[in-house]
Amino acid sequence: MKKLNKNKIYILLLILISIIFIIPIFINFIFFPKKINLLIGSTHKIDFNIPAIATVVSNDDSILNVNNKPLKENENINLNKTVYLKSEQEGSIDMKVSLMGIPIKNVTVSVLPYDKLIPSGDSIGVRIDTQGVMVLGIGKFIGQDGKEYEPAKNILKPGDMILKVNNVNIDSKETLIQCVENNNILNMEIKRDNLIQNVTINSILGEDNKNKIGIWVRDSTQGIGTLTYINPETKSFGSLGHGIVDIDTREIMEVKDGKIMKSEIVDVKKGEKGTPGELVGDIKKEQPLGIITNNTNVGIYGKITDNEFIDSKKPLPIGLKDSVELGKAYILCNINGNTVDKYEIEIESINKYNIDNSKSMVIKITDERLLQKTNGIIQGMSGSPIIQNNKIIGAVTHVFVNEPSKGYGIFIENMLEAEKGQ
Repeated sequence: MKKLNKNKIYILLLILISIIFIIPIFINFIFFPKKINLLIGSTHKIDFNIPAIATVVSNDDSILNVNNKPLKENENINLNKTVYLKSEQEGSIDMKVSLMGIPIKNVTVSVLPYDKLIPSGDSIGVRIDTQGVMVLGIGKFIGQDGKEYEPAKNILKPGDMILKVNNVNIDSKETLIQCVENNNILNMEIKRDNLIQNVTINSILGEDNKNKIGIWVRDSTQGIGTLTYINPETKSFGSLGHGIVDIDTREIMEVKDGKIMKSEIVDVKKGEKGTPGELVGDIKKEQPLGIITNNTNVGIYGKITDNEFIDSKKPLPIGLKDSVELGKAYILCNINGNTVDKYEIEIESINKYNIDNSKSMVIKITDERLLQKTNGIIQGMSGSPIIQNNKIIGAVTHVFVNEPSKGYGIFIENMLEAEKGQ
């Protein structure tokens, strides 16, 4: 009986050791980043604190210095202690992280070719014209014979992008309607789940004596957002910190053409518990600021075309996520007319390895001026740049619907990664 009790104690001790030592290491490996970003010319202190080795697979002309020494191909880096990384030129290095000789993860170290951005905070009008037209829903209609018809049922579904009909490029709702009304058989090229497919639908004569297939579609969207940053060298921009999705299908809208325009805030609808507020803006369609080239999960991107818009703005250094701290920061945003002001916030939590990059920080509005005007974060403030220690570190992305003073933010480097990946 005593021997059995001793065995139980040993087992419990082993379990306890596993919990204290092994499980944290395992968790660190799970969340170990697949990509590490560096700023050109800056030294980055990285604390991995895992008993592993990173082996260099490829190195562009030895661009990386580790602990003040050039890093060579096939060289190993001990990840169980503090590592100092620095590079004076753009490029990337591929590494394999291994534990006891067993490969665990592939990691890429990338060096950003610039170290400053212009933080904006300007309210902008955003318009996106989609590539093809998006199917919002399938419906019934009454045919010329008085019966109900649903020709598109089980053929099309919400979220499908109709690209061509009978070899005609579909660039608007009007083009699609014309093709449907003029043809009894519709051979469609559609995009579904990023795959091109071909389907055929037979149109039916409706009670108004016009061919129909029974679908609702959308070919563009327009709204208000906040411009996050401008690259002073390339004039590229990033905005919103999250993607533009179709309000009905919740799908990311693909960009055929798009532009950002000046916007003047004319009203503010305060956020309340359970109901997000909203910035109401007058979009100046005759005053375009730039073109949109891409719509991603972490923001919209493009080029500024109005040079005067940039002239009066000053750049700030970039702060990567390893430099972000809990505590005070401020955001830039426009909640009145055309004026951009800065408002104090508190960074309450940081999640460097969140699967959803648009929710990497929890922030709280603490500035009484902003709270009195908006009650916190409201629609239209997405993209407001977050500044800490005189560095642009991220952007506002979402509000907590039941607690308007709080919301999420994205790291600026995640937005830059998406821009670079265009």
